Amino acid sequence: MTKHVTGTRKEWLAARRELLTAEKELTRRGDELARQRQELPWVRVDKEYRFETDEGSASLADLFQGRSQLLIYHYMFGPDYTAGCATCSTIADGFNGSVIHLANHDVTLGAISRAPLAKLQAYKRRMGWTFPWASSFGNDFNFDFNISFTEEQQREGDIEYNYQREKAWTQLGIGDTITKQGEDPVAENAAMTGTDVAAYTRERPGMSAFALEDGVVYHAYSAYARGLDVLWGMYQWLDRAPKGRNETGMWWRRHDEYSKR
Repeated sequence: MTKHVTGTRKEWLAARRELLTAEKELTRRGDELARQRQELPWVRVDKEYRFETDEGSASLADLFQGRSQLLIYHYMFGPDYTAGCATCSTIADGFNGSVIHLANHDVTLGAISRAPLAKLQAYKRRMGWTFPWASSFGNDFNFDFNISFTEEQQREGDIEYNYQREKAWTQLGIGDTITKQGEDPVAENAAMTGTDVAAYTRERPGMSAFALEDGVVYHAYSAYARGLDVLWGMYQWLDRAPKGRNETGMWWRRHDEYSKR
């Protein structure tokens, strides 16, 4: 017998209608937040960045691919990683289907990582992805947008991520607030990238939005940490499943690794 609350169809319908009111309120609040995002002041990006792409060396403006808007996922794939972050991979699995629709709405969607281009290309082939993925290896882009950090920043507490400063990392270079002293799933995720926790967490996930007008690039928006939850396509489904996300440890894997568990 289930331990979950049960009831009649009439009781379910009454509860569902009450929930619908709350869902509609959340939807309207989401619409308002979207409007507020779009009203943020734009910041001109004057620094010159060069990226390596499948088409060759490119500027930030080149990544727009002739469109006026650019959405970048800051994918965790550091130079020392042997494979991309498994968590980022679950998010990126949803990109291929979105790219064509966004492109026809004047928006280019792509990813940027610090790993050399050859590593990104090999992993992209493995995952079966076709969305644009540029390497920022050798430039300051990831550091300037607060999603890559140095060992020195870890030791000295000079990391600002998700709009707040982190304390110095003392135990193996790991901060309690981020990793809970290396406990899963961070440690497991690190191992899946072929690194230790300190090296793994020198890269962070995020997304940034840019606009291009009259040849000038502007930074419009960035989100990090749980601000990325809405990008996990599977989370939106799980939030509607009977048991919800039902998370225990690192239950997700790269899509080609589930049979290996």
